[in-house]
Amino acid sequence: MSTKPDVDPPRPPTGAAFLVAQLGAHAAALFGDRIAGLDLTPPQAGLLRLLAGTPGRSQRELADALGMPPSRFVPFADGLEERGLIERRRNPRDRRLHALHLTDQGVALLAKVGDAGAAHEQQFCQALSPAEHRQLISLLGRIADQQGLTPGVHPGYRTFRPH
Repeated sequence: MSTKPDVDPPRPPTGAAFLVAQLGAHAAALFGDRIAGLDLTPPQAGLLRLLAGTPGRSQRELADALGMPPSRFVPFADGLEERGLIERRRNPRDRRLHALHLTDQGVALLAKVGDAGAAHEQQFCQALSPAEHRQLISLLGRIADQQGLTPGVHPGYRTFRPH
């Protein structure tokens, strides 16, 4: 006779929050691997994308938009500037501020990131029909909005530490 109690083994988590976290971590790792060949990290790619959409913003504005402390943003931007991907220009309205812009080299690299992102999206969501893909984006967008997340900005910037 067994002395072990009749207890069901624990079941793996199956809730929506767990699945979103599981898939998010997996998707981020896959995307990171995909753009590593471009010598970029996902946070660097995100900043290039943000600059393409809103060129000429100050370092402070960009740090705030990313939820990143300015003390972390400056060395982060320095690395991209050293690689010739972004440049700092004096802000014509306030000479104390620097406006950040993509260089031609940054624009070219961002186009490659866009291609990598499109391939990543297609591969990641291949189990869905086009209608299901649109529905998933809509549903996840509603949840992100309800949670107060900034569209297009990964919350990981808040804790990101440049090398």
